[in-house]
Amino acid sequence: MILLDYIMNLAIFSLLVTTPLVIRSFIKHKPFKRIKLWCGLYGGIVSIILVMLSIHQEGYSYDIRYAPVILVFSYLGPIAGIITGIFSLLMRLYSSGQWMPAIIGWSIIMISFSVIHMYISKLSAVKRSAILSGVYLVIYVLTVPILFNVLRDKPLFHLQYLVFVMLGVTIGGLLIESYVKLHRLNNRLSDMYKMLGESESKYRIIAENTSDLIMVMSKDHSISYFSPSHEVVLGFRASELEKFELCTFIHPEDVCDFKNTVKTMFEKKESQALEFRLKHKEGYYIEFESRCMPVKGEGQSVEHIVIISRDISERKKAEEILLQSEKLSIVGELAAGVAHEIRNPLTTIKGFLQLYRGENTDIDRLLLTELERIEGITSELLSLGKPQAIQLNRIDLCKLLEDTLELLAPEALMNNIQLNLQMEDTDFFITCERNQVKQVFLNILKNAMEAMKDGGEISIDLRKSAEGECMIAVQDQGCGIPEELLPRLGEPFYSLKEKGTGLGIMICHKILKQHHGSISYKSKMNEGTLVEITLPLAS
Repeated sequence: MILLDYIMNLAIFSLLVTTPLVIRSFIKHKPFKRIKLWCGLYGGIVSIILVMLSIHQEGYSYDIRYAPVILVFSYLGPIAGIITGIFSLLMRLYSSGQWMPAIIGWSIIMISFSVIHMYISKLSAVKRSAILSGVYLVIYVLTVPILFNVLRDKPLFHLQYLVFVMLGVTIGGLLIESYVKLHRLNNRLSDMYKMLGESESKYRIIAENTSDLIMVMSKDHSISYFSPSHEVVLGFRASELEKFELCTFIHPEDVCDFKNTVKTMFEKKESQALEFRLKHKEGYYIEFESRCMPVKGEGQSVEHIVIISRDISERKKAEEILLQSEKLSIVGELAAGVAHEIRNPLTTIKGFLQLYRGENTDIDRLLLTELERIEGITSELLSLGKPQAIQLNRIDLCKLLEDTLELLAPEALMNNIQLNLQMEDTDFFITCERNQVKQVFLNILKNAMEAMKDGGEISIDLRKSAEGECMIAVQDQGCGIPEELLPRLGEPFYSLKEKGTGLGIMICHKILKQHHGSISYKSKMNEGTLVEITLPLAS
């Protein structure tokens, strides 16, 4: 019967120890102020409950109230331990007689625990509880059966009582240590989850806001991740890309190189760089420079490949422009040298021809005209080699266009082409170098005439644009230009003519740029081409 009572005491004691620990695990709050005082009070309440469950034997009361006292002393120190001990003593005096042994025993235990705690304060709580439990055993044996001669003839009863007190200390210590370790582990996990969340957030910010394409290729060559930048750069959503193989978006000419590079990476486990073209949702291809990095797993085998690709279309265009500029610079220097060498004997021939006047003056005039024409061509070649100083004057654009059309009228008549000039009833004055702007109109109109092998009509419309500039629109009825080739017009040495050099349109672009103007093209195959030139009006 006594064993059952002690077991009941242990069960209730265990419940009282775990209750605040469980409640604490579900409630997040700031640490209490004066935590030792509050814990001491709670320990005192536990002691009161254990005294109420005490076992009575021959006029003496026995309970395990010193189990919470030992634990509070071990974990919170003498102040909290003495508070718990005071509650346990008061309840003991209130519930039963035999005050003298209770007071003396309590005093010896409190003094001993307080003194010993000063020497063991640097030890762990578990070691402190073990030492204090041993001190309690010694004090109990020396005072209760020996000093006070209480049930000296029943050592088994005292042994049973001490065993249950020690069981209470052991169980309470195990519960507290388990909670402390779980609490620390939970805090570490919380900190780890927080760090992982912050790290994931940082990487998500980088991945979702970079213009580079980031892909993760698995060992089976399937893509397990597409960065959101694919939608911005390629127009595809990640969910759309996951439905197809990556090779379906790579340019057919680049698929073989891509597969060989991936195969090499899985075999040699080294990062590789390559260039390939990916298909945009609208159908055209974009050039990318990619860095592929292997990610090793267990056994040092490559589990994934991270592919980071950057759009290099603009860089390629810049490289082509730079290459063309260098080529044009070399050709310009060559053209200037050739023109200079031609000009010297040409001047000599022209001078002697002017001195010599033959009988047939028409032939002389014709020769001089052709020589002047050759001289003009060499001057144009020189303009490619070095910049020319221009003289800007206020020019009537209507008069300039009429002079240009008058110059081209005989050639147009021979090719059955009609030139129609329409202009608004207003003045069109521009500040320009007359001959250069005239050269632009000559080049554009000659190209229009050459595109109309079967004749037709060329409309020249002069009007003011919505921005207040003057606009010259030249519409022909020629063969037209493919739409995909229009952006290349004006590039050096790019021509749609069989024997063309592309320098004529390039010079037009250069002249219009110097005059703060612009030129644009619209064309349909077999319907003709519309060229629109804008120039700022003179103030």
